[in-house]
This record gives sequence, C-alpha cells and structure tokens, in this order.
Amino acid sequence: MVSFMKKALFTSVSLLILSAAGAHAEEKTFAAKLVGQAILPANTVVAAPADAPSYLKTSGKFTTADRKRTEALGTVPGKDGARVTDVKLPLDGQPVQGFSGIKTMADGTFWTLSDNGFGGKANSSDAMLFLHQMKFDWAANKAEVVKNLFLSDPNKLAPFPIAMEGSDSRYLTGADFDIESIQPVADGFWIGEEFGPYLLKFDLEGRLTDVVGTMVDGKPVLSPDHPTLQVQANPAAKAPVFNLKRSGGYEGLAMSKDGSKLYGLLEGPLFLEDGSVEKVDGLTALRVIEFDVASTAWTGRSWLYPLSEGGEAIGDFNMIDATTALVIERDNGAGTADKACADPKQPKPDCFNNPSKHKRIYKIEMSDANVGKSVRKIGYIDLLDIKDPDNKKLAGSKDGVYDMPFVTIENVDVVDATHIVVGNDNNLPFSAGRAVDKADNNEFSLLEVGEFLSAK
Repeated sequence: MVSFMKKALFTSVSLLILSAAGAHAEEKTFAAKLVGQAILPANTVVAAPADAPSYLKTSGKFTTADRKRTEALGTVPGKDGARVTDVKLPLDGQPVQGFSGIKTMADGTFWTLSDNGFGGKANSSDAMLFLHQMKFDWAANKAEVVKNLFLSDPNKLAPFPIAMEGSDSRYLTGADFDIESIQPVADGFWIGEEFGPYLLKFDLEGRLTDVVGTMVDGKPVLSPDHPTLQVQANPAAKAPVFNLKRSGGYEGLAMSKDGSKLYGLLEGPLFLEDGSVEKVDGLTALRVIEFDVASTAWTGRSWLYPLSEGGEAIGDFNMIDATTALVIERDNGAGTADKACADPKQPKPDCFNNPSKHKRIYKIEMSDANVGKSVRKIGYIDLLDIKDPDNKKLAGSKDGVYDMPFVTIENVDVVDATHIVVGNDNNLPFSAGRAVDKADNNEFSLLEVGEFLSAK
C-alpha cells in the first residue's frame, strides 16, 4: 500500500504530532461487573422487503472462494482462517448480523445497524443495508428486534451507480456503502461509513438524504474503496492517490450532547507523504474529526486518538458528556489463550492461532483545550476480565469472569450514570471467537461501571 502513496495531503500533521507529545499518562484500569446479558442467535435471518428485487431475496451468493455465483442455499461454509464455522451461505433472506454501532434511546430501546454484509464490496452486492431498533430484557436474557429499517436511495443522491441502480426501489447494499456507526436524530439517522469514507444522512423511512465526503486540514480523505479512485490498467500510469487504508473509515461516530456536532473517529490512521502514518509519542494515532450538523460542513477542528500498545483498531465511539467519551479499542485477535494453537504459524481447525489479548473500552477527554492535540485517556475497562460474581453470563468458560474474546467488538454506549451496554460484531458467518467451530452469536451485555464513568 505504501507504494501507492504520493505527495503529502496533510500539511499540518507534523505540528499536530509535535504538539501532542506527552499528552497521555500511565493508563489506569477500572473494574466492570456484568449485571445482564441478552443474546441474539448468529443465524438470525429476515425476509427482504416485499418490493425488493428477487435478487435480494437471498444473500451471500458471491462468497465462494473464487467469488463466482452460487444459488444453492447452504453450500458455502463460513471460514475463519483454518477453522470452519457452523453457518453456511447463501442464506434464504437477509442476515440480522454485523452489529456495528449502538445508541441508547430515551424510550429504553436501542438503535444499531448491520454493516456492509460479507466483508467487502465484491461479495456483498446482495447484502441489504439496514438499521435495527432493539429491546433488551436483561432479566429474561432476551434480545428482541423491534423494527428493521432497510436503507434506500430513491432520489439518486449516491454520487456513483449503486448495485440496484436499475430497480424501482433502489435499496442500498454492501457493494455501495460500508455503514459502521450510527447517531439517531429527530428527523432520521446520521451514519458513519468506511468506503469513502462518507457521512451519510437518512430520513425516518431509511431514504438517503445527504452524502458528505471527508475533509481534514482542508484536504479530502480517500480510502482505496472510494468510488472516484480506479486502479490503472497500465502499470506505468499514475497510481491513484489515497491516504487511508481499506476499512479505515468511520468505525466510530459520536454526537455532542446538544446535537450540534458530530465527531467521526477513523478506524485507521492517515498516511503521511513517506508512507508512514500519524503518530503520538511513537504510537499510531487516529483522527477524531468535527462536523457541524446545521451547516453540514467540517469545522476544521480535529483531535488525535493514540492507540495503546497492543491496540490495532477502534470499534465504537459515543459521548458521555460534553467533553468525555467512550471508545472501544481492540487488537485483531480472536478466541482465548487456553485454546491457542501450539504453533501460530501453523493454524489448525481446532485452535485459535491469534488469541485475544487487547479488548478495552477507554474513557477519553476531548475539549477546546486539546483541539489539534491528543485526546486525554483517563482510563479503561478490560473486556477480557469483566467481573461476574452473580453468574449472569450466558456464554464464556471462566468462573466468576465474563470475557469478550471476539475479533470485533463494535457497540458501546452509556445507559445511565453507572451502566453501559456493550456488544460484538459477529461478522456472520466468518468470526469464531467464543468457540473454534461455531459462528459467534450477537452478545449484548449490560455492565456496571460507575467508578469508570465518573473518573476524572
């Protein structure tokens, strides 16, 4: 990827990095206690809307190794490296999976969303994009999908041909956008997206109303999947310019408490002109970028979020109050150390070749005082060591402890002054972190973290 890099697109990066030095102190760990859990089974499937083209009545038809179409349901095994999961594709319907972003609502429900489908543009043109209104009964351990809201582009606002371009309903699919984070508002939903990366706005019926490209320091941010970029057929031709890795867009999208600002947190760091990436004190740093809702424009303000040692990406991002927020930070591992492969370089079907080590939720501070600098990391809770003295967990193997050994944990928000909700993205049917041979369920957990939320 480095070989594709051209001239610098960010002139103020070096100043940002210099001014951020020393902004983070020794990290403090806070305790978390499991007080409730609800699980939605992995293989939860719903029918496509009645007006959807017949092509969308089934999904996963292009997940074969060679990406050639198969119409035969349940004939393509889900694989996680050397391991094979118990869910097979294609599916009869649309999967309610890949939860990637959550927001607590005043009526006690939660809005979340399914991401782009089966992992990439090439195999997700039959994976419909939709949002979910959910309700959790923590006492009964029940997760209920109250409403599914399928997304569409009837007014042709997407600045490129969508997969369903010729259809009347013009439903959006994982070949069009990779939606990853959500903020419900009075007239609809703001969505953070990774392919552009874009900010997207949908109305209450799921119809696209705004598509906003990303700008940092007055320059566009482009991923390799941006629709304006094309790989040149002639090797001698000028290479496309991008400054963000694939799948490096808005994994996190937070909103200010007054609703006037959105804060997009990129999952990947921005590239510099020499092919290196933005850093803070030697640590890879991601951008938090401020957006003004009223003017639908970037304000020009941003912060740097330094990943901790062992951290490789973020999973979700929501504000606690005017200046503090929650951020999920993770490595790329999955599974537990007790089932680790003897030789990680020789993965086998019955073991985890890269067990989870770094799954955390950080509390950070970002304010007027540290604009253009690093956010302040106040402390974190360890998602591999959640106390469970009352045996509330429905999954996991450790006595008195609940853990989340999933490769992707992409849902966190405040529920009240002492509790947060956390959930995984199960990447159906490809992720297996709870068991070596089973696709992960969608686990939502209610955690008591009063000391953490009030920490200064």
